[in-house]
Amino acid sequence: MMKNRIITVQNVPVTVSAGELDDYICITDIAGAKSEQSRAADIIRNWLRNRSTLEYLSVWEQLYNPEFKVFESEHFKMQAGLLTFTPSVSEWVEQTGAIGLYVKRGKYGGTYAHNLSEQTGL
Repeated sequence: MMKNRIITVQNVPVTVSAGELDDYICITDIAGAKSEQSRAADIIRNWLRNRSTLEYLSVWEQLYNPEFKVFESEHFKMQAGLLTFTPSVSEWVEQTGAIGLYVKRGKYGGTYAHNLSEQTGL
């Protein structure tokens, strides 16, 4: 069972979901602070449309996730930037077996990203 704690980053409260081995940071909280006019989910979806984002996520997954489906990630990268391409984090996770992002539903839900500093020593 993951436990949540709140950290403050530039006066923005951000949820950190602490698991047994790794922490995940709520990027929904960060995206929500970015713009008052856009929904956090839309900001994250647009971020995931970006080819650079998909390249980064793919490389991270290949380094830290032996179960990552590289071939399926190429499908996402080929569509990056197209106006009709509107992927969700759930689709990315389900189709590629990614572990660097996850979606938590319900109360205190949101999109969470792995705390990279734990893997890299940053």
